Amino acid sequence: MRKEWLEKDYYSTLGVEKGASDKAIKKAFRQLAQQYHPDANRGDATAETRFKDINEAYDVVGDPETRAEYDKVRDMGYFVGGPGGQGGQQYVSVEDLFGGAAAAGAGGSPFDLFGGLGDIFGRQNAPRGRPGSDLTTEVGLTFHQAISGVTRELNVGGQTVKVKIPQGVADGTRIRVRGKGGPGSNGAPPGDLYVVVNTAPHPLFERSGKRDLRLSAPITFVEAALGADITVPTLEGSVKLRIPAGTPHGKTFRVQGRGVTDATGTTGDLLVSVEVAVPTDLTEEQKALLEKFRDNGPGENPRSHLGV
Repeated sequence: MRKEWLEKDYYSTLGVEKGASDKAIKKAFRQLAQQYHPDANRGDATAETRFKDINEAYDVVGDPETRAEYDKVRDMGYFVGGPGGQGGQQYVSVEDLFGGAAAAGAGGSPFDLFGGLGDIFGRQNAPRGRPGSDLTTEVGLTFHQAISGVTRELNVGGQTVKVKIPQGVADGTRIRVRGKGGPGSNGAPPGDLYVVVNTAPHPLFERSGKRDLRLSAPITFVEAALGADITVPTLEGSVKLRIPAGTPHGKTFRVQGRGVTDATGTTGDLLVSVEVAVPTDLTEEQKALLEKFRDNGPGENPRSHLGV
C-alpha cells in the first residue's frame, strides 16, 4: 500500500471518472501524454511536471490489477483529525498508522509506533527519501517487428533508454524496465519505466490470442462444392490447404505450427477462414450453366430451418 494513493486522485489527473472503462482511461492518457510530452514542450517545467503526474496516474489506474488495489485503498481509508482534508480531516491508512508497531514486533523499537504517528502529523525527526515515480511511454512497431522482436532506443525524461522487445509481443503489452523511471530523492531508488507496445496492422494476418494468427482466404463456389487444394500464405512462405467437398462459407481450418513464436519458443497455429466468393461479372454462357444447375439441382431449401 502506498501512502500517496490516499493523497492523489489519479482519475482526476487523467480527467476521467472513477468508473471509466479501461479503454477510456487509455485514450485519455494517450491524449494527455501527447499534449505534455517533453519533446513537444522543451524547456517547459510545468509541462514536464504534468507529464510525470500523468504517467504516474496511468501506471496505477491503467493496470487493472493495480487499479483495483488503488480503489480498495481509497475506499478503505481512515479519517484522522488534522489539517489538509475536507472539514479539517485527512485520510490515513491503517498501514501508515500501525506500520511502526509492526516494525517493533519484527525487532524494531517499541517507540517506532509513536514515530509513525509523528510522521502522520508532520513531526519527522529526519528527512526520508522518496522513491522516484514510474514513467510510461509508447513505442510503435511494425507487425513483423512485433513478431520477430527488436531492440529500440527511446528518449524518455532526458535520458536514452535501450529497450529489448521480445519476439511475439502483442499489441498493448506493457514492458517494464527497472530503474529507468523518475529519480528518487535523498538516496531513494528511481522508479521504473513502462513501455506500451503499439503494433501496426498487417494487410493479411490478424493476431488471435498470444500465438495464433488468422487469415481470410477466398474460394470459388466450385471449389467449395467440389473440393480443391488451394495455396495460402504464411509468415514464412506458403502452404497447401485441402478444402473438402461441401465446405460452407466461413469454415475455419487450422494449419499447425504456422503462427507466432513467442519468447518461450512456443509456436502457435494459422487459422484460415474460407470465404465463398460470389462472381459479379458472368458471361451469358456461365449464366446459362448456373440456371441449368438451378433447375436440375437438389430440391432442398437452405432456408427450411427458418420455417418460411
